[in-house]
Amino acid sequence: MEEERLKSERASSSRRGSIVGRKVIKRDYLQSEERLFHDYFSNNPVFPPHLFRRRFRMSRPLFFRLQSALEAHDQYFIQKRNAAGTLGLSSLQKMTAALRILAYGVTADSTDEYVRIGESTAIESLKRFVKAVVNIFSEEYLRSSNSNDIARLLAVNEKRGFPGMLGSIDCMHWKWKNCPTAWKGQYTGHSREPTLILEAVASYDRWIWHAFFGLPGSHNDINVLEHSSIFTELAQGRAPPVNYSINGHDYTMGYYLADGIYPQWSTFVKTISAPLEAKKKHFARVQEACRKDVECAFGILQARFSIVHERDPNGVQQDDDYEQVPESIPIPVSREPTIEV
Repeated sequence: MEEERLKSERASSSRRGSIVGRKVIKRDYLQSEERLFHDYFSNNPVFPPHLFRRRFRMSRPLFFRLQSALEAHDQYFIQKRNAAGTLGLSSLQKMTAALRILAYGVTADSTDEYVRIGESTAIESLKRFVKAVVNIFSEEYLRSSNSNDIARLLAVNEKRGFPGMLGSIDCMHWKWKNCPTAWKGQYTGHSREPTLILEAVASYDRWIWHAFFGLPGSHNDINVLEHSSIFTELAQGRAPPVNYSINGHDYTMGYYLADGIYPQWSTFVKTISAPLEAKKKHFARVQEACRKDVECAFGILQARFSIVHERDPNGVQQDDDYEQVPESIPIPVSREPTIEV
């Protein structure tokens, strides 16, 4: 009896799979892919376009564009057969898992029930997804403004009452949930939770022209500005020309709208504190309204992708609805890179 017991224990504890101690879960990848396809990607999907946009944070045409670009860039997103000849996960499943994590800020394991993708695979898909998107689209969408962009921004902002304005600048905090305990003091600021800081410049159309990310949350906006590269090209004389006139005076350097914490530089235009005259009150009101461009961009970013949302420590959530943001920018944007002289 003892021999049979030992034999039974050895059989039950025998290793399965390629990692010691890991049990193999037989997920039906094909059934999951078929259900996912019929729910969202078929000609007559179960869920209408507005639900697709809400859950994937984009339209179906944009999703298909991303799918084609990812499959051409990284072989990881192409569906393959394993050694036994069984089809594995498709690009639809890997992209859906990555987008659900980004959109809802959920754990990687939570995507397993519907997408049938393991936690480690979901994390790998997320990492490859964001790296591929940056590598493919950074030259077009993550770049500084060129001469054509500046001309368009100057024309629009002049009609808004700010000739020479290139956008508005501000910082936001991104909660770092899994910050190491030894680093929490360095990364904890006014929000009393570890955060990372994103500095950005956005224009009236919510286009982000500059992004600087990664400094600890204990910094303020001035500290971030000192490390930022926003004025690098201007300091080196490689920035595109900015020409405009105010009250008969010609200027060759643009500026950004900023709040009161930023320094008194000619590249920043701030509001007037406690204005008394009607003219100053009008200027303060218009400046503060136009400066909301970057804050609206932050709001859209956080509403679309909960993974970057800074949670309110008191549990109060914003009810802003950014589902009606237009798919495309109404005024054409130049895609040419910045010309370096």
